Amino acid sequence: MGFTVKGNIVDIESKEIFSGEVFIEQGFIKSIERISSYEKELPYIIPGFIDAHVHIESSMLIPAEFAKLAVVHGTVATVSDPHEIANVCGIKGVEYMIENGKTVPFKFHFGAPSCVPATVYETAGAALDANAVDELLSRKEIYYLSEMMNFPGVLHHNEEVFAKIDSAKNYDKPVDGHAPGLRGEEAKKYIEAGISTDHECFTREEALDKLKYGMKILIREGSAAKNFEALIELLNDHENDIMFCSDDKHPDSLVKGHINDLCKRAVAKGIDVFKVLKAACINPVKHYKMDVGILQPGTPADFIVVEDLKDFKVMATYINGELVAENGRSNIKTESLPIINNFNCSFQNTNDFKIKTSDFHGEIIEALDEQLITNKLAVVPKEENGFYVSDPERDILKIVVVNRYKDAPVAKAFIKNFGMKHGAIASSVAHDSHNIIAVGVDDKSIADAVNLVIKAKGGVSVADYSNPDLNLILPLPIAGLMSNENGYKVAEMYTKIDAAAKQFGSTLSAPFMTLSFMALLVIPHLKLSDKGLFDGDKFQLAGTEN
Repeated sequence: MGFTVKGNIVDIESKEIFSGEVFIEQGFIKSIERISSYEKELPYIIPGFIDAHVHIESSMLIPAEFAKLAVVHGTVATVSDPHEIANVCGIKGVEYMIENGKTVPFKFHFGAPSCVPATVYETAGAALDANAVDELLSRKEIYYLSEMMNFPGVLHHNEEVFAKIDSAKNYDKPVDGHAPGLRGEEAKKYIEAGISTDHECFTREEALDKLKYGMKILIREGSAAKNFEALIELLNDHENDIMFCSDDKHPDSLVKGHINDLCKRAVAKGIDVFKVLKAACINPVKHYKMDVGILQPGTPADFIVVEDLKDFKVMATYINGELVAENGRSNIKTESLPIINNFNCSFQNTNDFKIKTSDFHGEIIEALDEQLITNKLAVVPKEENGFYVSDPERDILKIVVVNRYKDAPVAKAFIKNFGMKHGAIASSVAHDSHNIIAVGVDDKSIADAVNLVIKAKGGVSVADYSNPDLNLILPLPIAGLMSNENGYKVAEMYTKIDAAAKQFGSTLSAPFMTLSFMALLVIPHLKLSDKGLFDGDKFQLAGTEN
């Protein structure tokens, strides 16, 4: 049985808006008929929004719950890299995401993770070699090779790296990039290897360099990394080569908005609405050969109804002709699924976190708000009785990484800019290997926060030994990355624990999101893995020589 939706139809390709009716039958757009006169009071009908690069796991929600929240904002599909769960559970983790995504009317397009583990300088829970990646790429549910973070391997023609890239080419599937700061001849060489996108550009100049060599640029605005302001003007001159993405988005942020917010902000800057919508709705479909409609006859009925083309307030979202959200309410129903995890470490005590003065490498990490990159600072921490300790007065705090897959010595260092005056925060979301990472003012609070995570076999926590009533944890039992609770409940719980971290004094806009990237070795300049402090410029553990 067919039905119609009436409104001002936005034809992005022809750059035309006209009043009309969309006829939907059996999940497809059968036809689009014009109404003789333009009726400006009608709402607008546009193709659905697409997040062109996102790690669903970072929302702390399983795919079905992510979809439940996203459709409210007009998102109908994602290009999703499941490498977070792959680092924990391998191919079984990827399969979990695919199967869970199938339980709801939403269009997930998963990739084959290219870098599991991301480097040899950390302990992950699984490894995907070229054969495993080829097996994934052979599946119809896998649309692309996920971000190739090992850009040194590309530049130095690593055999394993190129075997994965060649597999993607063999299946005619695109290869996503990840090359922060790469410029000039190195960027050219990286792109010529067959890598087609990058979401890691920090500056307009870097993005222009990559556009020049034929790469498509994803403008990222997530919960931690925010590059919209630096890059959005590129859309004026490169409308066919720009897409929008969030990369990593926490649940409280997803409740508030998604790609619709980027469209609103772009239009407010005076950028042509057709160019904005091309980036948000059309370019990803073409690049990734997505099974998503673009508001044309014969394509799937994936579209949204918005009040206007200024604020993009979503009135209705349709996927395959099904009304999945209406006036701020999601119609997606979800079901609980079995838990998958990989967690095996013992409780820690305060002695595990002590740092002898003789073990200090001479540099500390400087975290930067709303960025994934960090700085190196040559700063000497505070000394007490032959040990270096946190110094909240100078905002130099202890940071630790605990191997969650087996009992091993704790990696320890110091970090600036978390701002905390008491207590500690900990998380089993620590890109990309997802060991337990914590920052704190004292060893007892750090131990308490870490042990809350270990007891739950995954989660984000806050702890203050001087006030145990403040201790909180948001359990993440699925791979130590995701909750199996209702998405809105998880967002509420996360908001509470985020507020607690800020009550401890953290000045970061998203302390847990920033914390989760302090072990991401493939982003310069200084990070901490479970094996120790890592120099991203030399691409080696600090204090060692290649």
